Amino acid sequence: MPNDLASRLEPIVAEAVKAAGFDLDSFEVQQAGRRQLVKVVVDGDDGVGLDEVAGVSRAVSAALDENEHVIASAYTLEVTSPGLDRPLTVQRHWRRAKFRLVKVTPAEGAAFIGRVGHAGEKSARVLVDGEIRDVSYASVTKAVIEIEFKQPPAEDLKLLETDASALNAATTEPKEEPK
Repeated sequence: MPNDLASRLEPIVAEAVKAAGFDLDSFEVQQAGRRQLVKVVVDGDDGVGLDEVAGVSRAVSAALDENEHVIASAYTLEVTSPGLDRPLTVQRHWRRAKFRLVKVTPAEGAAFIGRVGHAGEKSARVLVDGEIRDVSYASVTKAVIEIEFKQPPAEDLKLLETDASALNAATTEPKEEPK
């Protein structure tokens, strides 16, 4: 029942979250005694602050109340943002982790730690030991942000910025027509 309910509620919740200016990162409905526990995780390009979580919570609550015929029981709503331990699983996660240190466990080879640069459609550029690597999302078993207690080295950030600028220039330059 909760999975069926979740599939009916998810579009309603996703629309409310999107209208509030955020992305629905995950959604879950669980039975909690006589109530339903509706868990909503939201994210945004600039993160999500406490005031913004409260705003999204009000928007989702209003949407659920408008569609009470779908949920048809008492519910508890829990709205939160993803923690630092959330795995990087899709392109937007990598994009939002720009300049962050990440631990990457590839499907093949040893795990490594690097700093995220440009996140493209199918891969991210990662600075590892002074070298920039293309890391295909499909080749990653697990990737998580590493907590840092100091500012990243300026030379690393400059190298990643230069690399991103070069990538953007390569994709926006007009191609010559064959003569």
